[in-house]
Formats: sequence, C-alpha cells, structure tokens
Amino acid sequence: MKTNVIILLMGSAMMGTCLIGQTISKDEMKFLTPSWEGERFDDGRPKVADDILQRMKIVTIEEAWGVLRNEGYHNQFEGEWETIHKGVPVVGRALTAQYMPNRPDVSEAIQKKGQMDGRIGSSNSWPIDMLSKGDVYVADGFGKIVDGTLIGDNLGNSIFAKSGNGVVFNASSRDLEGLAEIDGFNAFVKGWHPSYLQEVMLAGLNVPIRMGAATVLPGDVVLAKDEGVIFIPSHLAEKVVVTSEVVRLRDLFGITRLKEGKYTPGQIDSKWSDTIEKDFSEWLRAHIDELPVPKEQIQKLLEKRTW
Repeated sequence: MKTNVIILLMGSAMMGTCLIGQTISKDEMKFLTPSWEGERFDDGRPKVADDILQRMKIVTIEEAWGVLRNEGYHNQFEGEWETIHKGVPVVGRALTAQYMPNRPDVSEAIQKKGQMDGRIGSSNSWPIDMLSKGDVYVADGFGKIVDGTLIGDNLGNSIFAKSGNGVVFNASSRDLEGLAEIDGFNAFVKGWHPSYLQEVMLAGLNVPIRMGAATVLPGDVVLAKDEGVIFIPSHLAEKVVVTSEVVRLRDLFGITRLKEGKYTPGQIDSKWSDTIEKDFSEWLRAHIDELPVPKEQIQKLLEKRTW
C-alpha cells in the first residue's frame, strides 16, 4: 500500500497537485499524517478535538511558532494578510483546496467528473459543500487578486453557516462590506477586488497545498491572528496548547510575585530555584479555580511536579 501511495504522490507531484479535481483517499490521507493517532473524519482527515481548538484561540503566534520550531517544523507560517476584522482570530481544522490558472481541457474534465460524482454548481463551491463545524476553508489561489476572488458575501454566508468559522485564502475576495455583516466571520486574504472569479480552476480538494511560505495538510490546525497565519500539524496541536498554558501560568505567577516584591526581576527572569518552583506549585493549588487555564489541566501539571 505504501509503495502504491508513494508512486501516486510522485506522479501527482509532477502534475503540480494530488489527484486533479479530486480528494485523496482515506488511506492516502493516513499515509500523509502518520503521526496523528486520534479521531479522524470519514475521509481520513485528522479531527483535532473541539476542546483543543477552543483553547488554541488564546495561544499567541510566537508560542505556537516556538513549539513548531523546536519540533523541526520551520515552514508553517505565512504573514502579510488583509482581514475583515482586526483582533478577531480564525481557529479550526484546515479543509484545503488547490486552485490553478485555467486550462480549458482540464477544467472541462474536472467539471464533468464533479457532475458524475454528484457535485453541484461551479467547482469553487465544492469545497464549501464539504465543510463541517470547526473547519477553516484554506485555499491556495496562487496569489491571484484581479479575477481571483474566491468568495463574495453569498458564499461567505454559506461558509459560516456550515463551519461557524472563517477562511484563509492565498487569493482575493470580493464584497467586503457584505462579508463584514456576517457576525463572527473573518477572512484572511491577500487582497480585495470587485471582480468576479475568472480563468481559475479547482485542481484538488483536501490535498496538501502551499500557502505562501507554508506547507498545509488537511486537518492541520489553523491559528490566524493579526500577525499572520500559522498552520499547526494535527499531532502537535495539543502540545502547542499545553505549552502555551504553562507559559501563561508561569508569566502570571511571576508578574504577581514581582508586584508583591517577593522576588527580584533577576530571580524571575532566570532559571527558577527550587524555592520558587515550590512556591509556584503552592500558588497554583491556591488559585486553581480562578486561573485562565482549565482546572483539569492545572491538576495534570501539578501531578507531574515533585514538590
């Protein structure tokens, strides 16, 4: 099976995408995400837990980036986006789409194949039909701005109704004012333009894609904030969240003790002594019900500590 998948992927890479106009199979999805050991969607896409997605919303880009760099993932961030709303993050599981400059013979074949598979309407609506709650529609539109508008306010409303989430496009969108009226919706795009989508074809659904400097797989956790967008491999999502929570607790403890004058900046900003570490544990126990981290996560942290 692995040999067949490798041959398939090598062949499709020569074409510039995986399985033109189609999704990859469940087995191929598992092959591409071997480190994920949790629940999967029916198509094989990793299904990171809703709890992790909720906790991910207050993780900073720097915290996520630091964890990924330490794990050897150096190509997961892309910056310089335009958004609808500043300060409104988009967090969820990536459902990917690969677009290419139109080629009539290929585009016609894709449309016919889609109709045979029961897909409805133009191909740019097919990824939207596949969305489920918690998904983020992530599309590589090869950076096209004029005539590269993947959605307007009609499709934006459909996306939000299906996913409860926003989008990340290496392309443009239209109808900024209409999209801004969708309460809770945000978009990270490369530009805005009043034109309609033209001379673009859908080449792949739920396939590995490139988003600027980042490589994105279906099921990656999208963390999109004002600084940019980081695409977190599914198997590292929980580690990113837990690491962020530990840093958040330690920072809060340090600031509290500095305000109280109990320790000096030098003591807090360097490796903590056993005395400070013990004080930190006692502080966690005393304030466990009021800290900005789930109580059960603090309990797990305390169980690992030896004092």
